[in-house]
Amino acid sequence: MEEETIVENPRSQEQTGDVVSVGSDLLSGVTDKRRVRKYNLGDLLFKNLTVLFAVVVLMLVLLMAFEMYDGSKLSFQEFGTGFVTSSSWDPVEEDYGALPFMYGTIVSSLLALLIALPLSVGVAIFLSELAPSWVERPVSFMVELLAGVPSIVYGLWGIFVLVPWIRKTVEPFLSDHLGFLPLFRGAPYGFGMLAAGMILAVMILPIIASISRDVLRSVPRLQREAALAIGATQWETTRIVLRDSRSGILGATMLGLGRAIGETMAVTMVIGNRPEISFSLFDPGYTMASVIANEFTEATTEMYINALIEVAFILFVITIVVNMLARLLVWSATRKWK
Repeated sequence: MEEETIVENPRSQEQTGDVVSVGSDLLSGVTDKRRVRKYNLGDLLFKNLTVLFAVVVLMLVLLMAFEMYDGSKLSFQEFGTGFVTSSSWDPVEEDYGALPFMYGTIVSSLLALLIALPLSVGVAIFLSELAPSWVERPVSFMVELLAGVPSIVYGLWGIFVLVPWIRKTVEPFLSDHLGFLPLFRGAPYGFGMLAAGMILAVMILPIIASISRDVLRSVPRLQREAALAIGATQWETTRIVLRDSRSGILGATMLGLGRAIGETMAVTMVIGNRPEISFSLFDPGYTMASVIANEFTEATTEMYINALIEVAFILFVITIVVNMLARLLVWSATRKWK
């Protein structure tokens, strides 16, 4: 049997070598262009400019915190930690304590959450799970429209509509049927903690509802279809979706809480503005934002001004912490399904 001999053509080898060299030259050219693009002046300028914007925002927050701390040094030195534990607020005697304002802020905000959270989650479930598109779109628009109403408008509505209704209907009813509880004792003023909590509930409802709706929509459609395929009812499927959206709904609730804590004008107009700690929701109260809005223009002494700035500093820190936690929870919920 004869052996076959394969003779390589020298010209083909030369052509192959030329092709390889040309390919390497093209690759090196592309690499050089990429390097040039990497250090393109426009890209470098754009990157550094956006970094500068982010740093400016961070510096503004830090500058605000520093200015408020620096503006309240006298109060810090005079009262120390007793400022947040004292319930005295006497500008004549120069004796200041922020406890009534902190109490009013916490109680009114928690009361607003207690009223708004079930309604907001119900609206979000309806819009994301049950409503047809021809209903969902206008209702979503109206919910988001409520978030854009100025707080002064809510305040006027509270004075002329909400407060008379509370004074004539809600508080007498609660006093007659639940008057044995300390929360529902006292004269039906109308103006008080209950009115503040209810008007805050109306104001934070669209925030919680719209964000919760988006969180529910972020759950994949396959999750719902799989539940329905194994025989789950609509309610059972909704429960599964809610379970997977808990952290996002909690984050939406925290954002609503941040709005309630910092709200000023609407609360100032209906809460009664009395620096006292009372367990009755019928009695007037005060919040940190309200005392700043009401009394800053009337502050005549340096200690008075420093005390109000310290109240603002405490409110600033609380709001920052609450909003950071809320954003973290919403981000973790939406990232889960991406």
